[in-house]
Amino acid sequence: MPETTGASYAAAGVDIEAGDRAVELMKEWVRKTRRPEVLGGLGGFAGLFDASALKRYERPLLASATDGVGTKVDIARQLGVYDTIGHDLVAMVMDDIVVCGAEPLFMTDYICVGKVHPERVAAIVKGIAEGCVLAGCALVGGETAEHPGLLGEDDFDVAGAGTGVVEADRLLGADLIRTGDTVIAMASSGLHSNGYSLVRHVLLNQAGLSLDAGIEEFGRTLGEELLEPTRIYSLDCLALTRTTEVHAFSHVTGGGLAANLARVIPDGLHAVVDRSTWSPGPVFDLVGRTGDVARLELEKTLNMGVGMIAVVPQESTDAALATLADRGVDAWVAGEITDRGDEPTGAKLVGDYA
Repeated sequence: MPETTGASYAAAGVDIEAGDRAVELMKEWVRKTRRPEVLGGLGGFAGLFDASALKRYERPLLASATDGVGTKVDIARQLGVYDTIGHDLVAMVMDDIVVCGAEPLFMTDYICVGKVHPERVAAIVKGIAEGCVLAGCALVGGETAEHPGLLGEDDFDVAGAGTGVVEADRLLGADLIRTGDTVIAMASSGLHSNGYSLVRHVLLNQAGLSLDAGIEEFGRTLGEELLEPTRIYSLDCLALTRTTEVHAFSHVTGGGLAANLARVIPDGLHAVVDRSTWSPGPVFDLVGRTGDVARLELEKTLNMGVGMIAVVPQESTDAALATLADRGVDAWVAGEITDRGDEPTGAKLVGDYA
C-alpha cells in the first residue's frame, strides 16, 4: 500500500515504543519474583507455571482471587509516587488467598494508563514485584494498556489476579470454628487500601488539607500516611498454620472488621471482639473527627487498625501469639467465639477503644 499521512495509532494517542520501553524497564523486577516452578520469561503471551510441583499434594485445591486498590491510586498520582501501590495490590489479592490456608503461587497484573510513561509503569511493576516477594509468589505476567481519551495522561489504575494451593484436608474456614475459640487480631499498617473514597472526601475535599501538609500526630506528611503500603500477611499466616492449629483467617478489607469476620463464622456461632483491646492509629481518629463520621460508619468502612484476624483453638493462643511476635507482627487477643443466641449477625464489636 502507498505511504499516507493519514490517521495512525500514535496519532490516536497510543505509543507502542513507550510500551516496549516499559517492558524492558520492568524485567529486572519481575525476575526477582521467580520461583522454581516458573517457566520462560517475560514477554510471552501467557505465564507458565509447572503444575507438576503440585504432585506432592494428595488432593490439591487451587484458590484464586482478583482485586484492585481502589481510589488510593489517586493519592499516588497526585504525589507522583508509583512504587508503593503495587504492595497494596499484592496484599489485596494474596491475603484473600491465604485466608483459606492456601500458599500463594503466582500472580498477574493489569495496569491501565492514559499515557504510557515507561518509568512510571516500571515503578508500579517494581512495587508489585516487591510485594510478590513478601507474599512468596511469582509474578508470571501482566498487561499494560494505554487508553487515551478515556483516561487523562497521568491517570492510571491497577488490578491483579492470583492463584494459590492448599491441601484439601488442611482447608481453613467456618467448618472448623468452635465455641471457645480465640480471636487474634493482627495490626494493620494504616488505612491499607479500603475506604479511600471516604478518606479523600473528608480530608481533601471537605477539610481542604494538603497532601504535603505535615501532620503532628503522624510525624510525617498527610500524603505519606495515606500512601503507607498495605501490610502483606501471607507468609505470617502460613507460618501460623505450620506452628500451631488454626481454624480460620479473615482479611479485613471493605466492610470493616465485623462484616469480614462474620464471613467465616458458622451458623449458630458468634464472634465477639472487644474494642478495649487496642487503640486505632491516629489516621482513623483524624478521619472521624474531621468529617464528624459516626463510629459505626468508620467501622464498616475502615479497618480501624486490624488488617487480619486469626481464629484459633483456645489452647493454641499462646503459640500463635509467639509465632507472630517472632515474625514482628503486632498481635493480641481481641475476642472469642460464643454461641450466637439471638444475635442477628456472626460478629460484633463491643466496648470502647483503649
